[in-house]
Amino acid sequence: NQALFLDRDGVIIENCDHYVRSWDDVVFFPQALQALSLLRKSPLKIILVTNQSAVGRGIITLQAALEIHSAILQQVMKAGGRVDDTFICPHAPQEDCDCRKPKPGLLLQARDRYSLDLSSSIFIGDAVSDLQAAEKAGIGLRILVRT
Repeated sequence: NQALFLDRDGVIIENCDHYVRSWDDVVFFPQALQALSLLRKSPLKIILVTNQSAVGRGIITLQAALEIHSAILQQVMKAGGRVDDTFICPHAPQEDCDCRKPKPGLLLQARDRYSLDLSSSIFIGDAVSDLQAAEKAGIGLRILVRT
C-alpha cells in the first residue's frame, strides 16, 4: 500500500511571499496539474501534506485555509487529476507541534489512516524541511523540486 506525498506550496501551486491568504494568491503550476491528471489511474494514494503556519500566526483563519484548500482540490479535479486526502499543519513554528514539517507527524497520520508502507512511498517537496520529514518517516524515495 504505497502513497505519493506532495507538498502543496511550491509543488502544486506557487509559493507566495506573504502566504496564501485568499484564492487570489493561488497560482497553479500547469505541469503539476498535468502530472496529477496523468496519475489519476495510479494505484498510489495521492496525498497532500502542507504546513499552513498563516493560521497559527493569526494571518488567516483555519476556515479560510480549508476553503482555499478545497478550491485547490476542485481545480485539480477539474483538470482531470485526483488527490485522495490532505493533511494540514495549522500551527505556528513556535508551537513545536509534532505535525509541522520537518517533523514527520503528518506523514505518520497518513500512514496510520491508510496502512501505508512508507518505505515504498514517494515524497515530492520544494524545501529541505519536506525531505527531512520524509526521511524521518522512512519514506523510500524523496524528491526535491526547485521551483
